[in-house]
Amino acid sequence: MTYTLPDLVWLFFLYSFIGWCIEVCYASIRRRQFVNRGFVNSPICPIYGFGAVLFALFLPELTGNLFFLFLGGMLLATVLEYSTGMLMEKIFHKKLWDYSKIKYNAGGYVCLRYSLLWGILAVVTMLFTNQFFCGILKLLPHPVAVVILWAAVILFLLDFITSAMAVQGMKISIKRLSNLSDEMQHTSKFLENRLTAVIQKRMIKSFPAITRENLENSIRERNKRKESTVFAEGCSFYKLVSLFFIGAFLGDITETIFCLITTGTLMSRSSVVYGPFSIVWGLGCSLLTLFLYRYRNKNDRYIFLAGTLLGGAYEYICSVFTELVFGTIFWDYSDFAFNLGGRINLLYCFFWGIAAVVWMKLIYPGLSRWIEKIPKRLGTVLLNILIVFMLIDMAISALALSRYTERHTAEAAVTASSEISSLDKFLDSHFNDDRIERIYPNAKIVP
Repeated sequence: MTYTLPDLVWLFFLYSFIGWCIEVCYASIRRRQFVNRGFVNSPICPIYGFGAVLFALFLPELTGNLFFLFLGGMLLATVLEYSTGMLMEKIFHKKLWDYSKIKYNAGGYVCLRYSLLWGILAVVTMLFTNQFFCGILKLLPHPVAVVILWAAVILFLLDFITSAMAVQGMKISIKRLSNLSDEMQHTSKFLENRLTAVIQKRMIKSFPAITRENLENSIRERNKRKESTVFAEGCSFYKLVSLFFIGAFLGDITETIFCLITTGTLMSRSSVVYGPFSIVWGLGCSLLTLFLYRYRNKNDRYIFLAGTLLGGAYEYICSVFTELVFGTIFWDYSDFAFNLGGRINLLYCFFWGIAAVVWMKLIYPGLSRWIEKIPKRLGTVLLNILIVFMLIDMAISALALSRYTERHTAEAAVTASSEISSLDKFLDSHFNDDRIERIYPNAKIVP
């Protein structure tokens, strides 16, 4: 089944509402009173909606194999739940849900019991409920469906912004206890209107873990990081960005040498048109560090297993993403044993596991110390420049790839018969087929 953008938006809201109903019933039974468990005020839990959208995007080709469909859904949802849990703890300085007392948990964010349940839900949604919901939605008159969908999106965005302001207002309220500038006091008074107060009261009631002490600790830690003279201390934003660039560069060089040794051909392995950077490796280094940082002192077997699963899921998602967005695949493992759709194979998943152990145990500690020795002001300026450069590089690369795909598909005939835009002319002259094929020698256009 192929999903359109409106289908995905509908599924997001439908499953967010169903998830909200489940959460409310569960919490109400436990506390014997009605509790709105959503982060926003609307009757939706976005994490369920995002999970359903991820399933619809990345799992359709696995529907022919129940085991891989189950495993893919379990991994996708587990990574989503883990990431959301980490983000919420970063905001509130407290876990909004905690599975620490349940066996086989990871940091209290996820546990095997609920991950298995996510896998079962993935099978049910992909094989049954998605088709049912999409069939019902097609019965709606198109103008009515468009109006409802736009209204839902606008209301959700307003609700999310209001809830985010309420959280910010909670932090600002605490800051007012110390000596603040008049401007900050004015901002806090603006945020502390009646609506914000209602939202804050609801959130504290829905998530008892949110307390004034948690928010004070969060603010205290943030101020401590600002006052620190160490650049990119701990697992901070600039540390992860630094690792991204180092990993992207080293990954490109490593793949180039590997291809030269195994095939005898010197070929580009870069993901972007300017510079030797492999985005897949860069993001892989950053994400592995982000997810495994708190477990870096664990047993090697634990890190190997986590790296194998996370690396396999990550590579699969990257493959599907590039095919969906650019109509191009950059690697194909169809000739390897134990491959899944040519996107991943068991051998390379084990390589991800080995890489995770080597990275967290041998490379990361020394690299982290080296990064933290960079003067703070110099490091901040340098990384900001590199971030801007990479964003521009990625944007140009995406446009060049899209134009390359367009030149080699049925759309090329239409484009040739119509007037070419100035942007297309620029891309055609600066990134012709020869140059694109030199940069991406293994790229294959797919329907």
